[in-house]
Amino acid sequence: MATQSTGVRRIVSAAKTKLAAAIDSVSTPGSRHRKRAALAEQHRLSFDLLCKAMDDPALAEVLNTYESEIPLHKQRQFLFANALYVNNLHFYRIGALSQAELYGHLRVMCQNKVFREYWEATRHHRKSLPEASEEFILGRMMDDLIQELDDSDTDEWWVVGEPPDESA
Repeated sequence: MATQSTGVRRIVSAAKTKLAAAIDSVSTPGSRHRKRAALAEQHRLSFDLLCKAMDDPALAEVLNTYESEIPLHKQRQFLFANALYVNNLHFYRIGALSQAELYGHLRVMCQNKVFREYWEATRHHRKSLPEASEEFILGRMMDDLIQELDDSDTDEWWVVGEPPDESA
């Protein structure tokens, strides 16, 4: 038994050491740089795939996960709307946009009928996101913004909604 306890303690100790090293590496400037570089590479690859799908109807069909029949030209518009949305999210994630600035960009995008159709057609896609995830929170922010725009009785859309308070 003593041997097993010693072995377990070594494994637990090694796991704690690795976890501490991982936590330290996440907080170091070099790892933040690597994370930004990885996000940039992920964004570039995703964008390349979206561009291929927009150019090739056979590839666009692979991304057709809508709950209703969507004509090819509309699918291509939706792919482009997705690319615009994801581009704004990318800039937010790398720190090039604050959340309030992202909100402003999204408010402008919501003025477009095709973007609104895309957002509604992909509502079911967001249902599987964990509620604590950044993407879920930003999606909810977008849903709230669209609702506020719909409920608004002003033509001055640029004043509708309250950008998030980033000091909290």
